[in-house]
Amino acid sequence: MTDQRTETTESRPRAAATGTGGTGAAAAARAYYDSSDVDAFYDSIWGGEDIHIGIYAHEREQVRAASRRTIEHVAAKVAHLLGPGRRVLDLGSGYGGAARYLAEHFGCRVTALNISEQQNRRHRTTNAERGLDGLIEVVTGSFDDIPFPAEHFDVVWSQDALCHSGDPGRTLGEAARVLGPEGEFVFTDIMAADDTPAEAIRPLLTRLAAPSLTTPGHYQKLLPQVGLAKVEFEELSQQLRNHYTRLTEEARRYHAEPDGAISPSYLARVRENLPLWQRACRDGLLVWGIYHCRR
Repeated sequence: MTDQRTETTESRPRAAATGTGGTGAAAAARAYYDSSDVDAFYDSIWGGEDIHIGIYAHEREQVRAASRRTIEHVAAKVAHLLGPGRRVLDLGSGYGGAARYLAEHFGCRVTALNISEQQNRRHRTTNAERGLDGLIEVVTGSFDDIPFPAEHFDVVWSQDALCHSGDPGRTLGEAARVLGPEGEFVFTDIMAADDTPAEAIRPLLTRLAAPSLTTPGHYQKLLPQVGLAKVEFEELSQQLRNHYTRLTEEARRYHAEPDGAISPSYLARVRENLPLWQRACRDGLLVWGIYHCRR
């Protein structure tokens, strides 16, 4: 897999918008991830520690293994900026799998900013159990208002969290603001293809509680506007299809007990929703990949 420059594309800035602004999007994301059903779904079916899209070595690979490979692959892009004394900001850090990987393998200090206090409690507990709480600070907050000064971090990192932003321009601007002059921003995101009609993917977003999906063309316009003019995009949309195929299979195999972690009613909704994502990937409606941005 090789990096490739994206072409500037004029397109609709957002697909499947719900009209939710930044504040409303943050509240929706918090309510979604603080739900006990959603928490159990990500823990039991999605991959547990790493709750983002995986890079699969083969179609039958376990979700957890593929998700960890994504972290390794993204980290390799900024490895020259990682190490003791370096500071990393993880936006939308979830359960902290990436933060722990970076702290453990590179010895850098990681600030994990995440809106769900339920996830953050588990994150802090796991850090302490693994002896990494001295390197990782878990902060509850929104990436639309990052509580740190300008030029504070060597690397800003995010995996499949920016789709929850109700104002991508503001979110990217905040990421650029706290990034040092020689720093780099790496992120993955689930996007609508530039020519995807909004109505084609609106049903997908009911489970995710995302206000909308942005597009590669929109990111390519926004990033230079916030001072990140050098943008590389590694397009890996086939991996998005692999991931939702595996999730659909895992959800079908999962057995919900009446008193289990995932309620039968939520599991039924998941089993209805995941195939919609699988078909949207098959039909080329969605895009996924890795952005690597510099000033």
